[in-house]
Amino acid sequence: MVLDNGKRLRILTGSANPGLAEEIAAYLGLSVGEAFVGKFNNGETQIMIEESVRGANVFIVQPTCQPVNDTLMELLIMVDAVRRASATQITAVIPYYGYARQDRKTRGREPISAKLVANLLTTAGVTRVVTMDLHAGQIQGFFDIPVDHLLGVPLLSDYLVTKQLDDLVVVSPDLGGVTRARQLADRLHAPIAIIEKRRPAPGVAEVMNLIGNVEGKTAVIIDDIVDTAGSLTEGAKALGKYGAKEVYACCTHAVLSSPALERVEASNIKELIVTNTIPLDPEKSSPKLKVLSVAPLFGEAIIRIFGDLSVSKLFDA
Repeated sequence: MVLDNGKRLRILTGSANPGLAEEIAAYLGLSVGEAFVGKFNNGETQIMIEESVRGANVFIVQPTCQPVNDTLMELLIMVDAVRRASATQITAVIPYYGYARQDRKTRGREPISAKLVANLLTTAGVTRVVTMDLHAGQIQGFFDIPVDHLLGVPLLSDYLVTKQLDDLVVVSPDLGGVTRARQLADRLHAPIAIIEKRRPAPGVAEVMNLIGNVEGKTAVIIDDIVDTAGSLTEGAKALGKYGAKEVYACCTHAVLSSPALERVEASNIKELIVTNTIPLDPEKSSPKLKVLSVAPLFGEAIIRIFGDLSVSKLFDA
């Protein structure tokens, strides 16, 4: 299904992931709107919308990935620009929601930055948010505007089915990811296992125990984010010790901070499956890395939002 490139719908993008925006627009049969995104000499973000958006339903595609503060400010200023240009509806399409891991206070005098970002977006003029695989689902409740939360599990499961893997077991890397693991396991008709771990320090994880049986099976670890890949590779190593014959991993958001790829390449992970919610630099390539495009999923969501149709129908098994 494509949409007529008329006055009412516009796709705009910042500098975070223009390639994904182009893919989404192409799926819709549209082109990305004209906008200048740059910086003034003093380092301030400069935005100029170079076509009319008066009366339009505007979708701004901008994951708030690294450099997160720059991409977030670009989004906020672009929203303000189209609001002042009389756009009717402004939807922030945020494939990767930065600051999502700061969703609660774990110590005294800590901020809840995920809530602050929600407040900033709403104040800037966003009327709807479309995002994917939030680190904490309750972030949806931080907004007083509609939030469409897309799931990466169907995309990942469809790819895994093509691999025709035998004796599958889906593994959650921690207790908090059990729901996501169950969703994938149900689609693959596989049992689940859970890695019990503790974090003695930020960014450091120690595997304490394994709940479930992986002996002689092909284990598939699923998580929402792969950052430094320390937890992921340690979990894969533990699965090997518990008798898994092969280990695959899939994560929606490929942050891949250094030395993530080096760790993955040196690990017993056979393939790391990610999506393009975050753009991958050319140097972040590896024969173990498989990248799936989320453009069709976001394109379908935009079609449904624009047509006042159900978005949840996209995830019916």
